[in-house]
Amino acid sequence: MAARSGHPWVYGEEVTRVDGVYATGDIVDVYSQKDRYLGTGFANDISKIRVRIVSDNANDRFDDAFWQRRVKYALQYRYTVMGATDFSCCRLIFGDADQMPGLTVDRYNDILVAQTLCYGMDQVKPVIFKALVDELAAMGVSVRGIYERNDVKVRELDGMTQYKGWYEADFLPQPGSPVTTINENGVLYDVDVENGQKTGFFLDQKYNRLAVAKIAAGRHVLDCFTHTGAFALNAAKGGAASVTAVDVSEEAVAMTNENIRRNGLEQIVRAKQANVFDLLTELAEQKCRDYDFIILDPPAFTKSGHTVHNAIRGYKEINLKAMKLLPRGGYLATCSCSHFMRDDLFRRMLRDAAKDAGVHLRQIEGRQQSPDHPILWNVPETDYLKFYLFQVV
Repeated sequence: MAARSGHPWVYGEEVTRVDGVYATGDIVDVYSQKDRYLGTGFANDISKIRVRIVSDNANDRFDDAFWQRRVKYALQYRYTVMGATDFSCCRLIFGDADQMPGLTVDRYNDILVAQTLCYGMDQVKPVIFKALVDELAAMGVSVRGIYERNDVKVRELDGMTQYKGWYEADFLPQPGSPVTTINENGVLYDVDVENGQKTGFFLDQKYNRLAVAKIAAGRHVLDCFTHTGAFALNAAKGGAASVTAVDVSEEAVAMTNENIRRNGLEQIVRAKQANVFDLLTELAEQKCRDYDFIILDPPAFTKSGHTVHNAIRGYKEINLKAMKLLPRGGYLATCSCSHFMRDDLFRRMLRDAAKDAGVHLRQIEGRQQSPDHPILWNVPETDYLKFYLFQVV
């Protein structure tokens, strides 16, 4: 049982005995077969994860004050590690990493975006949402609305329905528009919390974008899987001579174009709708040498351990093609956002791609997600983002 090592998930097949009666979402205690207390958490017979542990302190009382403390700790941590400026746009709660399983809360200025994937957390969210508003107010931050992005199928695995919309409560005003303009690293973006991917924006690459901007000066950049242009715009702000931002999604390209205009970078950044796999192949066939900096930030190619080998092939294909396109001395930024694509597998794939491309990789940086998405060492699932910056030699 992983819970014996501090992991907060107890799977159904690990449960050998149940004493007493409980309902879905109730708080229950978990013991080992040797009757050693392991923790207390939310029970759910519908889910494969029978119990999600929220505390390993047998003296905890799970009243409103308990959840208020959890919220306060989470906010204090973000303010400390992100600083006052970046605190305005960051992840406030990151599920198990904050010992609030299945709960994600992101902040975009005065809008909070929440997602609850655990039945028990869904039941206590009124307390948590009120605590968020109150604690932020004590920090001088007013919240005009909490938008729930519970339009994800995984909720059904926990016995909940899908929906999205503004959370209604007497402690919140009428929120108005779901679109807000954020400033990240000096770049302006329109964030649509109602229709954007995930909660509206990918916050976890915040400081990795700065790493890209740092070496972009004077370079000709190809940003693949650009989404809303974040890496591309940071490269342009860093002094890139030209940037081509590519995404297969028409909506993503339209949003990228809007962000280009908003930042006055029309003369530097060009958005292009294309399938990245096909585009890299076409550029290779043309023996293109237009780019000396390529950024690869694909979506997760695998969301389970069963499809990792297929994912490795996909990652290798795009990295191999990018390495072949780059001149000697060019730069490559490459990422994986899948927990199942472990760092050792990702590094091995990159070594194999470099060998097949006939190049060597000089590592500049190896990074991970920004610290508002903290990694809890007893929960490997919180360690998911790999980011490497190389010079191709």
